[in-house]
Amino acid sequence: MSTKTLIDRRSFVKMAGAAWMATLAPSGAFALERADAVFASAFMAPDGSYGVATLTEEGEIVERTLLPARAHGMAFSPAARRAVAFARRPGTYAMILATDGTAEPVVISAAEGRHFFGHGCFSADGRLLYATENDFSANRGMIGVYDGTRGFIRTGEFPTYGIGPHDMTLTADGRTLAIANGGIETHPDFGRTKLNLDHMEPSLALVDTATGALIEKHGLPPELKQLSTRHVDIGADGRIWFACQYEGARNDLPPLVGHFKKGEELSFIPLPERTTAALANYVGAIAINRREDLVALTSPKGKVAVTLEAKTGAVLKEERVVDAAGVAAARPGFAVSTYDGRFKGQKSAVAWDQHILGLGKD
Repeated sequence: MSTKTLIDRRSFVKMAGAAWMATLAPSGAFALERADAVFASAFMAPDGSYGVATLTEEGEIVERTLLPARAHGMAFSPAARRAVAFARRPGTYAMILATDGTAEPVVISAAEGRHFFGHGCFSADGRLLYATENDFSANRGMIGVYDGTRGFIRTGEFPTYGIGPHDMTLTADGRTLAIANGGIETHPDFGRTKLNLDHMEPSLALVDTATGALIEKHGLPPELKQLSTRHVDIGADGRIWFACQYEGARNDLPPLVGHFKKGEELSFIPLPERTTAALANYVGAIAINRREDLVALTSPKGKVAVTLEAKTGAVLKEERVVDAAGVAAARPGFAVSTYDGRFKGQKSAVAWDQHILGLGKD
């Protein structure tokens, strides 16, 4: 680990405060073996503090861990028994937790000149953590690589071959990252302001984790250049599904969800006009139920959750959900959370963030 990284981490700990650091213990929120908690999500508490919690299938909060700032997406490695919460863009921290409670949480900070985009994933064996990052001075997306066998020190990086990467996932071969390059330029000096809405460059890229080489890249056609590719998930057949957010005119009705495999062109799902309008040009989260071959989309702007049949793309269910936030595969169907604290019908005194993580006990 470089001296600069040590200084950054010490500065981060100082910023977070000793009281916050004292809350981090091996017996914290991810003692998965002690309960049937099958989901996790970031949240904001009524006092304005932030955390991450495990939940049962019924939506009851089992345990919580405090976070120093708002988190966004999460990732889980069954092999390493680790979960990670990533700071919301343009945040600079991520916290890794042991789901079996056998190790203390590890906090990492983004490298100088980088910030996190709120998403990442583990390698198949759980030894490495990959995070979407912004090289904001060069306006290029990067994947930061962190070694879990050495305290998650940052050991390297490679490009996403696009700008504004958001979500990504590991494909079925265990060595390829499917990356959603949202195509939107941002810079921490301007907060969350989108700087290039008139010349966006959205794309989906497949990148070799062993070499960092680009395998293939799919740019969107000119008429969809304002369609930001945001979130991804993998189907039971290895198909990569992606969901989008549109930055163009409100009365446009662009396609918002699609899929592809290596060697294929992108295929968009032709949703009924009524369903596309209901999603309000904004899919905030996507999830695949591989057991039941279903796809779910949530839209907080449209106040709706939509379930599709993966094989045909047919709309099976369209449900009004005010403040719809995260979605994850459940049994049966899907679990949906809301910004006002609901999770599968259970109301908690927290505001759930935009994503839900399944911990593999469903």
